Amino acid sequence: MSMSRDDVRKALIDCILAVAPEADFSNVRPDRPLRDQLDIDSFDFLTILQHLHERIGVDVPESDYGKMITLDGSVDYLMHRPTRPPGAATP
Repeated sequence: MSMSRDDVRKALIDCILAVAPEADFSNVRPDRPLRDQLDIDSFDFLTILQHLHERIGVDVPESDYGKMITLDGSVDYLMHRPTRPPGAATP
């Protein structure tokens, strides 16, 4: 599955909104830590990662969580992760 940068960004924002519907992206700076700007706790972050897996088939290992700090950094990271169809078995 090939997604544009805009598609990945929209998917990420949709997944965040599924977990934190009160999140306001109107003042989010793409180069600042998302969790601080949107008041997302660690449980919410893990739930967002699960939504991303279900939506676009991307797994984010715990060792890469630090690459998912900002909106831009998250999109960059997700653009370069291998994907598989949602529901496919984990190798």
